[in-house]
Amino acid sequence: MRRFFAGLAILQVLAVVAQFFLAAGGAFATASNDESFQTHRMLGAGIVLLAVLVTVVAAVARMPGRLIGMSGLVAGLAVVQAVIRVIAAAFDDAGGSTTVGELVFGLHAVGGLAIVAVAMRIVRQARQLSGPGTPVRPAP
Repeated sequence: MRRFFAGLAILQVLAVVAQFFLAAGGAFATASNDESFQTHRMLGAGIVLLAVLVTVVAAVARMPGRLIGMSGLVAGLAVVQAVIRVIAAAFDDAGGSTTVGELVFGLHAVGGLAIVAVAMRIVRQARQLSGPGTPVRPAP
């Protein structure tokens, strides 16, 4: 089960890296923002679901509490990404985005970097714990 957790954690990192690729593609696309970022938004929703699955598997695999918490943190940070988008859009006016909206939306990139950092740390710890000779915590 720990190896399965490690595999899911790696899949999560790959999805987050793909998310950055899709964001860059959307930023440089000639289509409207709604069209350009559609796959980025869809994958974002998938990352939230994947992060919840990773958290559940971490708990079932009896991973250390800190690792379970970090897995949940990725899910929480991914939800915050959508909230940042909504808040930034609230500052927009009829003429397009405002300076305040753009500054708030800049937090979206910072949040993405935080997700990458936490997801990579999860992978590193999961691989250490899923290796041969790693003792499994006994059930209480």
